[in-house]
Parts: sequence; structure tokens; C-alpha cells
Amino acid sequence: MKARFTFPGTEAATAREGTVSHKIWYCKNGCSGTIVKSNPEYVRASVEASLKRLDVEYIDLYYQHRVDITTPIEDTMGELKKLVEEGIIKYIGLSEASPDTIRRAHGVHPITALQMEWSLWTRDIEDEIVPICSPKSLNISKPTSCFKANFPRFQGENLDMNKIFYLKIEKLGDKYGCTPAQLALAWVLHQGDDVVPIPGTTKIRNLDSNIDSLRVKLKEDELEEIGDVIPMNEVAGASEPDSRAKFKWKFANTPAKESKISN
Repeated sequence: MKARFTFPGTEAATAREGTVSHKIWYCKNGCSGTIVKSNPEYVRASVEASLKRLDVEYIDLYYQHRVDITTPIEDTMGELKKLVEEGIIKYIGLSEASPDTIRRAHGVHPITALQMEWSLWTRDIEDEIVPICSPKSLNISKPTSCFKANFPRFQGENLDMNKIFYLKIEKLGDKYGCTPAQLALAWVLHQGDDVVPIPGTTKIRNLDSNIDSLRVKLKEDELEEIGDVIPMNEVAGASEPDSRAKFKWKFANTPAKESKISN
């Protein structure tokens, strides 16, 4: 199926067989653990390697998947901007970026999409991240993971406490004629036309069920009712394990342009 995608503040993208979205993501497991690398040289090398692996001439949307806190965001964005000008990538996205990083990055080149966790369970971006996105015409994509069961809030006592909230969502699902997962996705979809859920699944039946969440129509008072079921500060347990928490947006400031931290 051919699809045509329109990005805020731009002309519609050329129709093609789907849209390619890819990421800069550098992992190094050793004595220093996992690190993120987004200096200009690595950015270009990463894009060129992606083009070769994907066997495409350009990438529609290219994300900095996590923020490199040792490299000024202006350096990373400067190289990405060059790649846009060269036609190698079409649009630029950020993931788990802090408000300051988003503003500075957007000052170098428009950011089309921002990938963050936003759900009934995790709403901490609503106060600081969401308000700066709409004026800048940013799409917010909300990923969900297939391995959340391994995360703190879905284990042990935390899971027992959070089951109370789940059962309330399940009851509301019955009220609106849908599953709890469909209700949760519908809630995200109703946060704005510029919010795009990215539900993770490995099964076709779950994919079909996720798509059916589009039929769930909610009014403002109903959205408020659903949101009130899971108070922001009452969810038990962290949304990420300790090994991943340091890559969250709250810790994603980069050095000023005139300074650079070495590893």
C-alpha cells in the first residue's frame, strides 16, 4: 500500500512504498557500560551504514535515539542539517531529549518528531515537554515496549499495587466497549493530532486489536475520567530499570557549544 505523509510546516512527502524511519544508536558494553555517541563523524557514518543496510537512497525520518551528553547538540544537529541539505535524510527527530536540548536543537534545524514515553502510566512529560512541542510544530510519538514486564513497575510489590489501577481501566474498558489496551491507546490518540502512538507487539491479532482502538471516540470529560483513574504520582515503581534510567529526558542536557566533555 502506498502512503503519503505530511509533516508539520512542510510539503507532503513524496508517495512511496511506506516511510523509512531510523535511528542513531551506539552501544558499548564494557567496563564503562552502555554509552551514546552522536558526534558529527559518527552521525554521518551511521547514516551511510543505514542506507547500505536498508538498501535505500534516503531516509525519511532520522532520529537521534538517545542524547549524547558529551557532545553539544548543535554539533549533532549541524551534521544532520547537512544530511538534510544533501537529500540523504528528509526530516530530523529526537528521542528522550530535555527541554533545553529540544530548544537548542530546533534552533539549528526544525525538529519534526519527538519520541518520548507518554501513556496513562507515564505522564511526566506533560508539564515540561508537551508545552514546548506544539508551538514548534513537533509530532510526539509514544513508544511502548514488548519487554515492559521486566521493568520495575511491573514486578513484585509494584505490580500488585499497579494491578489496582489496571482493574479500574479494565472496568472502564467494559464501559466504552473495548479492551484495556485499546482504551489506553485511544487516550493517547486523543491527546492531539500531532501525537502518534507506537505500540509494540509481535502478534498479528494484537496488531489488529491495536488498530481497532481508532474506533474508540472519547469526549473531553471522558478523557479526564480515564486520566483520573491513574493519578500521575501514585504509580508504583520506575518506568525504566536503573541501567536505562540515565538515558531518560531528565538527564539529557548537552554541553554548551563552546565546551565539550571527553569520555
